Order: sequence, then structure tokens, then C-alpha cells
Amino acid sequence: MKCVGFIGWRGMVGSVLIERMIKKKNFDNIIPYFFSTSQIGKSGPILSKNQDINILYNAYDTDILQEMDILVTCYGNDYTKIIYKKLKKKKWKGYWIDASSYLRMKKKSIICLDPINKELIYKGLEKGIKNFIGGNCTVSLMLMALSGLFKKDLIDWISVSTYQAASGGGSKNMCELLEQMGFIYKSIKYDLKNINYKILEIEKKIKNISLSNIIPKENFKCVLFGSLIPWIDKRMNNGQSREEWKGQAETNKILSSKKKIIVDGLCVRIGTFRCHSQSLTIKIKKNISIQEIKQIISNDNRWVKIVPNVYEETIKKLTPINVSGTLNILIGRLRKMNIGSKYISAFTIGDQLLWGAAEPIRRILEIIILNT
Repeated sequence: MKCVGFIGWRGMVGSVLIERMIKKKNFDNIIPYFFSTSQIGKSGPILSKNQDINILYNAYDTDILQEMDILVTCYGNDYTKIIYKKLKKKKWKGYWIDASSYLRMKKKSIICLDPINKELIYKGLEKGIKNFIGGNCTVSLMLMALSGLFKKDLIDWISVSTYQAASGGGSKNMCELLEQMGFIYKSIKYDLKNINYKILEIEKKIKNISLSNIIPKENFKCVLFGSLIPWIDKRMNNGQSREEWKGQAETNKILSSKKKIIVDGLCVRIGTFRCHSQSLTIKIKKNISIQEIKQIISNDNRWVKIVPNVYEETIKKLTPINVSGTLNILIGRLRKMNIGSKYISAFTIGDQLLWGAAEPIRRILEIIILNT
């Protein structure tokens, strides 16, 4: 039975991962060890009948880390940069499973999304690949939604606009959004009760507060509540943000594409708490009907659900609040576009903490346990 070390298991992605592993009884097949940076030596969780000790180990102690057969980290790039190199210098030969992006594009790493690239994963295991990395959240959610079209080689290119939740920036960002909401509400709550107060005067007051230095904006660097941020991550040399660059780079690596698939667009942060949405313009390679496109999409995997392109169904189902906490990948607004018969529009939503982060990590761990 393999010894599996968990780092960053108390953060957002790590917490969702642990919840999913408990639900799927994954702890029954491993000996788990839990690591910490701030509570070393304290008691950790008992989640497996195979555990003898529940001590929290030092996440930076490579002597203990190298005793693990598998390490699962949800602790971020900075941790990976330090510890992965140290373990390799010690000739550690275990499996490294990582939710962060640091190793994603490395030659000896596979981005894991097994409903899409299971064959690539199994070939990698046979070849001795040891690094399995979770993909960018929006890329993974897009691929889950459009998997059938990709597998049938129907997609020529995609233009995407994302609508990404505050939680994509981490728990501190979620808290800051709530603080901004509370700050603004407290500032105008008496005005709302004043029947003589004009709404445009309230709007002006909100704007002035939002542009001031008194409202919390340490993490977002600006106000997200009542607004949006059309930029996520660092700037690339071509003017893209790094989040936008990942769309094409990671899509092609996950699919192991022989011919590069063009994916481009804009990534935007909006004031939802959980779930990323994407508006897609897709050019397909041949003129097929929307009904056939729907059949191809819905027949590919059991998680993708098509929402009819009608008002009532769309506002009821195709929303972040409806998808939050589920493994469902919803796709709607499917139609042929006026610009040509080979162009279709689509709108997708998925929980970025599940299929966008924790679930591929859980599933690759399960695959490694059962096949090595």
C-alpha cells in the first residue's frame, strides 16, 4: 500500500480534494500523511483505517517527504519551485501530483484530465513519467464541455471570453469581495430606506466609494463588487495575459495535438464567488447541424449537460449559482452564428474548484494507485 503525502490540504482546492476523496473512499487504499507549514507536530486528521499516526509533518522536511511514494500538493508555485528541485537532487523517484502551474508545460510532465486524455496518461505511466499536473481551470472546463468536438477533430479555432469567479484568486480574494460588498452596503443602507433619495445619487455615491482608498482592495488592487477586472495574471510579450496564453498552450498539450489548435481571447474576473463561465465563438471544420453538434457533445461524457437555447431554461440553469458545488459542466446558447454556417456560439459554466482543480488531481491519484 502506497504512502501518500498531502501538502496544502487545508486550502480551498485542497479542502475540496479531501472532501471528494472521503466521498469516493480513496483513503481506504492508501496510507496518508499530512504535512503543514504552520502547525508542525500538532494533530492532523484521521481519514484512513491504515493510519497509525496523525501528526502533522513539516512540509519543508525533504527527509520525510522523500519517504513518500506519492506527493500531492495544492500549496502553489512557490512551494513547488523549492521542494521539487530539492527532492530531485536527493534522487527521489516518487510520483509528484500538483495543482499549481509551475511544472505544467515541462516536457516530462503530463497535464491530467483523464476524461479527455486518458490514453496519454496511461502511455505516460508506461514510459515512466512521474509528474502529473492539474491544468488551468478555464482550459479544463472548456475541454470537458467541448470534448466530443475535439475528439472528432471538428474544431478549427476558438475565440473565448471568460467570466472567472473571485475564488479563482484564492480565499483572501473571496473574503475581500465580501468585505467590499459589506462596506458599500453599510455606506448606502440608510439611503435605500429613504424614499426621497434618487437611485442615481446612490449610484454616484457607490462610484465615489469604489474609487476611494477607504474600501478594501489589497488583493484585487481595485474594486470588484459592482464592477469587473478584464485582466488576470501577468502580461506576456504579445499583449496577452498569462491566463489568456494558457488557453492555447495547455489545450494543445492536454490533447497532444499534432496540428496546433488556435485558442485566444480575453479573461475577465467578475464578482461571483465560485464557478467560471466562458463565452465561446467556435469555428468548426465542416458544416454540420446544431442538432448533430449537440449529440456529439452530450454523448462524450456523463458530466456535460446541454441547456436548451431558450430564455426560461437559460436563466434558471445556465448560471454559476446553479452549478456551484457540482461536477456538472453546463453548455448552452448553442446556435449557428450570422457570420457563417461553420461558426457556432456557446456558453459554458463549471465549478473551477472541482473539474477545474481538485477532481483531476483526485482521479490521477486513483489511476496511479491502481496502475503502479
